Amino acid sequence: MKLSMLTSTLALVIGGTALADGNHAIHQDGAIISSPDASKVVDFDILAAHAHRNGNTVTFHMTTNGAAGASVPVATGEVGGSDVWSYVWPTSLDPSVVGFEGGTGILAMAATSHPDFDDTPLFDENGDGDPANDGIEWHSHWVVLTPTEACGPDALAVRDIPEGSSPKLPATWPGFPIFLDSSGFTPLFDRPEISVNAGFASKVELDGVAYDGVTSALRVNANIHAPLLCVTDVFDVASGDLSLPGKLH
Repeated sequence: MKLSMLTSTLALVIGGTALADGNHAIHQDGAIISSPDASKVVDFDILAAHAHRNGNTVTFHMTTNGAAGASVPVATGEVGGSDVWSYVWPTSLDPSVVGFEGGTGILAMAATSHPDFDDTPLFDENGDGDPANDGIEWHSHWVVLTPTEACGPDALAVRDIPEGSSPKLPATWPGFPIFLDSSGFTPLFDRPEISVNAGFASKVELDGVAYDGVTSALRVNANIHAPLLCVTDVFDVASGDLSLPGKLH
């Protein structure tokens, strides 16, 4: 479907003015375009994924077929077996550029919501003075994803940290035994659009970095044991095949 036709169709689908902002991912040259799919939940149905840079700040953004961030998981009351819903931008960057042990998997920016636990101990997302009760609020992480057969055939998980090992980790690692960083980049929402502005050290080479866009569900192992956090459901992949066709410029 041509971009002009797709944009016209989406304007009818999500309310006419929802895509009026020319800064949305779907309006950007080089965006990964994905056709709407009536079988998907609209706020996780990706229409476009894009990333661009301003110096060493990268804006990761995604246009959806509904109000991005409108849906969050239902609380279970337990950490084990609880759900994490996410908007994810996998990249070709080595995990070492944000402080993880190098060569350990796929570095991805993720915006997540999970009502049963809080993994951003330095930040108070809901502004109530308690930094430990706001996991349901959308927040961002760097994660390192790796193929993990224990999660299912061809499944991915956030890389575990085996007991007794001491890999390199970012200064804002929240203490969970997985390759997860809580660096505090706030997800922003604009109707069908979600965006995250992420800062990098000046020495990091960003030009030409490859990326993709994914919406997915993850689940904490019921036994809270390795693998701790498995990808259990992929809602949508912007490229269709996780080929990382986007290029950062």
